[in-house]
Amino acid sequence: MSPTPDHSSNTNFLGSFASLLGVLAIFLYFIGWIYRWAYFSFFEIEITALNFPFESFLLVPIQVILGNIWIFLRALVALIITVILIQFSLWIICLPKPVSRSGTSKSLITTFTQKVHNFWLFQRLRSFAQFLPLPLRHEIIVVAWILAALFWLGCWQGAADAFRDAVNTTSIRPVVTLVSPQDKSPLGLNLEDLTNPDLKNSRIIGDVEQFQRIYGRETNDLTTNPKQPIVWRLLIENNNWVYLFPAMPADAKRDQRPPVLAINTGDGQVQVLIISRPKMLP
Repeated sequence: MSPTPDHSSNTNFLGSFASLLGVLAIFLYFIGWIYRWAYFSFFEIEITALNFPFESFLLVPIQVILGNIWIFLRALVALIITVILIQFSLWIICLPKPVSRSGTSKSLITTFTQKVHNFWLFQRLRSFAQFLPLPLRHEIIVVAWILAALFWLGCWQGAADAFRDAVNTTSIRPVVTLVSPQDKSPLGLNLEDLTNPDLKNSRIIGDVEQFQRIYGRETNDLTTNPKQPIVWRLLIENNNWVYLFPAMPADAKRDQRPPVLAINTGDGQVQVLIISRPKMLP
């Protein structure tokens, strides 16, 4: 027996709903990945070196879209602009249609739109689009503009949140204390003698100046220089790696980056890697 109309419509609805959920999951994962990529790139850490569960990327867009009222308004503006760009792009790839003139005002508008539509670059795009089936053309344009909007939203919010967390007065990253055996890490002060650290058994490769800038500032200090306090914060702990950074002062510039200490604690060993850009600290 053939399926009843009600059963067929229910099946189509469920299939469409499942497809919609799949597309939505892809978009959520994309913006979540871009957000974390921008966030950790601020600290010179590749996101591919970190291990995040898949489902966590689906929750990150909540911060990107609904973090606060201003973030929501920005996302709403991005949505409106994206819809306008999609409509404009679809109009560009459509073949020109003959338009009847019925008035001076309408004629001026029609002339202007025809000039825009016949712009040489748009003609090339229109010719190229004719090689693709009509539904595929529209889907490519819609998906491309949505991904572009999500990319920039994720980038902007990731970079903004990273800068917020890098500055001491606005950071929401936890203040951290790392204790390790003195023969396992070249950085850090002896708890018994904080004024006489010993590095005679340590080795260093790379930027000695950056090491010296951090050396001697391993403990939090809020009183010596209140304008530039030393506060170490935990960025993330992932796969036996602990990422620490000294928070930047409140007057830090947008192009400044704090040095990040990547400490490997696997197999009972401690390896310290300093990740930074030039001129990170004053």
